[in-house]
Amino acid sequence: MFDHVTITVADREASVPVYAAILATLGIEPTAFDEFGDFSIASASDARPATRGLHIGFRAPSRAAVDAFWQAGTAAGWCSDGEPGPRPQYVEDYYGGFLLDPDGNSIEAVHYGTMRDQGEIDHLWIRVADVPAATRFYELVAPHGGFRPVERREGYVRFSGGPRGGSFSLLDDRAPTEHVHLAFPGTAAQVEAFHREALAAGYRDHGAPGERPEYHPGYYGAFVLDPDGNNVEIVDHRR
Repeated sequence: MFDHVTITVADREASVPVYAAILATLGIEPTAFDEFGDFSIASASDARPATRGLHIGFRAPSRAAVDAFWQAGTAAGWCSDGEPGPRPQYVEDYYGGFLLDPDGNSIEAVHYGTMRDQGEIDHLWIRVADVPAATRFYELVAPHGGFRPVERREGYVRFSGGPRGGSFSLLDDRAPTEHVHLAFPGTAAQVEAFHREALAAGYRDHGAPGERPEYHPGYYGAFVLDPDGNNVEIVDHRR
């Protein structure tokens, strides 16, 4: 479902080593500079402030790995956001442990029987100021990004990439998630249609369709801001 999710951190030297340590307990190793598969970290700046208020759930290979993740994070000085244990309110065999990173993001390791079997990120929770407005935006993006809404209730909508495809949820909150970057895979035609349709619907351009060789040859993407100002992209790596 996710091509990549990027957060920005206020203190890279303090944050990145802890992220590396806690993700290593889940078998997630760096694939490039500050990149861990479909998750990456960038330094905050005046132009790109730190990501705040995001919840990221990473796939854990076992309950023991969830425990090790939480222990590594608390040993490094991160605050607990929920000790490892069963959370049957989500899924009957759901087992998770939660940490708070220095920028106020909730970072989880989770293990359950039907979780996705590829990628590092199992799910995201994105807090938004207006769930219906955010839902309309992501419903527009959905056909181009390969996901669809699968659950709705008051103040909550969940989108899924299909069976074992990962998910993200929009939650009503007075303090919305800030400055997260979400990228979904698509074709070059989907990159262009996403950008064209989003701008026609009144959403804010953040980068027209085009090659981005600074990432790698053949990288073709387009960027639009969601109603809360988060940067959403469709990308084709095979242009």
